[in-house]
Amino acid sequence: MLIAQASDLHVCAPAHTLGGGVDTNAMARACVRALLAQRPRPDVLLLTGDLVEAGGPAEYRHLLDVLAPIGWPIYPVAGNHDERGALREAFALRMGAHRAAMTDFLQYAVDLGPLRLLVLDTVVPRQPHGALCAQRLGWLKERLAEDTRPVVIAMHHPPFATGIAYMDAMGLLEGAAELEALVAAHPQVQAVLCGHLHRSIQARFGGAPASVCPSAAHQIALNLLAHGPDGFVMEPPAFQLHLWHAARLVSHTVPIGDFGGTRPFA
Repeated sequence: MLIAQASDLHVCAPAHTLGGGVDTNAMARACVRALLAQRPRPDVLLLTGDLVEAGGPAEYRHLLDVLAPIGWPIYPVAGNHDERGALREAFALRMGAHRAAMTDFLQYAVDLGPLRLLVLDTVVPRQPHGALCAQRLGWLKERLAEDTRPVVIAMHHPPFATGIAYMDAMGLLEGAAELEALVAAHPQVQAVLCGHLHRSIQARFGGAPASVCPSAAHQIALNLLAHGPDGFVMEPPAFQLHLWHAARLVSHTVPIGDFGGTRPFA
């Protein structure tokens, strides 16, 4: 089982760019081309939030056009730039039966054969920070109790502080401790996969690895000063591949771009 994870595409309406002149639409298309070039091809694509910039229907239609060449299942996660209802409607046909299993929040379970994927919704409408309320955590607790197969949890906001102060201020501000206790109590959790931070970041969380996927577009500037300014940088975009191999989840970060191809060692 090979899971491709792309995050924070921030797709805009056609012919529009992100503030600051970032052509996220072109970068999303480059991401799709890079995913299609992978060998072996991924079995599924996990999109960990902020799939579009402003949550409008025209943006989601454009996003679906960009993703159209991908023939394998696509599983979206709601981010703070997404609009939950519009996202649910846009991906209904790509998700099939999982649409009926969703709660009021965009939360659902997917059977991936040797793995289960549990998608959490951390969105607080019209706010940049995230939260996991008792209802959302209760849903996760029920799913973890019903099956002991290896589990991957996907969510947008990372449930841990990263040291990038201005981003931590808009992190998961409710429910992180409760989530960590749930993860610690269920050793079948193999990883917690996140987005939001536009960087590759890893930490242990409840005894399991927690990982932030870089953005398929621009990256958040790495500033570990306590009162460092915010900003973005045009470091290489990337996605991640998570391979279930030898009874463990092995993760790789893949930069997007033309780097001259593979060259043999002398």
